[in-house]
Amino acid sequence: MHAGADHLLNSRLMSSLSGKYILLGVTGGIAAYKSAELVRRLREQGALVRVAMTAAATRFITPLTLQALSGHAVHTDLLDTGTEAAMGHIELARWADALLVAPASADFIARLAQGRANDLLAAICLACDAPLAVAPAMNRAMWENAATRDNIALLGRRGICVFGPAHGSQACGETGPGRLLEPGELAEHLAGLFRTGSLAGVRVMVTAGPTREAIDPVRYISNRSSGKMGYAVAAAAVEAGATVTLVSGPVALPCPARVERVDVETADEMRRAVMENIAGIDIFIAAAAVADYRPRETAAGKIKKTSPEMTLLLERNPDILAAVAAIPGGPFTVGFAAETGDVETHAAEKLRSKGLDMIAANEVGAGMGFETEDNALHVLWDGGSTRLERTLKDRLSRRLLAVVATRYHGKHNQESVINLHAKNPA
Repeated sequence: MHAGADHLLNSRLMSSLSGKYILLGVTGGIAAYKSAELVRRLREQGALVRVAMTAAATRFITPLTLQALSGHAVHTDLLDTGTEAAMGHIELARWADALLVAPASADFIARLAQGRANDLLAAICLACDAPLAVAPAMNRAMWENAATRDNIALLGRRGICVFGPAHGSQACGETGPGRLLEPGELAEHLAGLFRTGSLAGVRVMVTAGPTREAIDPVRYISNRSSGKMGYAVAAAAVEAGATVTLVSGPVALPCPARVERVDVETADEMRRAVMENIAGIDIFIAAAAVADYRPRETAAGKIKKTSPEMTLLLERNPDILAAVAAIPGGPFTVGFAAETGDVETHAAEKLRSKGLDMIAANEVGAGMGFETEDNALHVLWDGGSTRLERTLKDRLSRRLLAVVATRYHGKHNQESVINLHAKNPA
């Protein structure tokens, strides 16, 4: 591969796999030796990797090898008393952003098609609601057997991805289809699971982080927002194929790859940045925790401690989300509601009063919402809602964007039909 193209591929893989939780299943077969290189490739691209092996796989490559390469203990036993007290196979299934079985033997593919759970890896596959893929590796005749072809077709109908196999020489001395894809190819296919294309060609603006409202040159009013949710939403939108502008308050986070970031500090600066860049935006997602109030006056110098009390007169900040939602023919608007109680009630009122298309609500407080790595959301729109269970914010953001994409395209298509009827009345 040309050096420039190779660099481009590595960059794309890095952005798609960075921070992803990948569970690799290894089954018995001579191709199991490639799983070691695959683990190394995935970690190079920024993925966190854990490995589950069938008993047959351990005859071809040792768990110790994959433990050393992944940095985590390898899981092999369904009834491991050290892990099953916490339902280890369920925990592994919940942990994964994606599950890849490579190599996947003919026997394992058959058991997966039958829905069996007679070993750890098969049980994980049944319990996992993350994207699942298999990379077949077997003798040419086994691959071409009608039973295997039927099993593969059945997996495809269930939404399980099949990577390969490749065509070439085999350990048995024959030549034909059945070779496991090379580790680099598998990593590229795996990265593709996260590039959904559901927002391809769509322009998205995300606001993130807190704002700071100055009291004097050294003090300000702010809140506990870390910006992690908004940044995760921006990254998920890029994965979905969108062109993304991120308007960010002051945070200690790196800008997601392929995102144009506009840095602001105050609510008024965020309002100006949003309105100056809103033209042509298709979806506006207001994940920022914008200060509702600001000091009416900002002291020119540091306020000294000359009195036991100090009174601050506050005035309302502009409502950025409501302003965007009120734009005639404006973008699909998604708000966030951080509440300490009656979450659904307050979110529904905000959805109605601001004229939003959708709102994502979450409860905040000690260990919830702000300054945490995970979150949970109750997503509401006119006439419907869904709950997104508590999980890591990057994973939660991908699930939220899937809902946003569905609702956005539904509204867009409905408006297209209405416009068509208006131009061509029956």
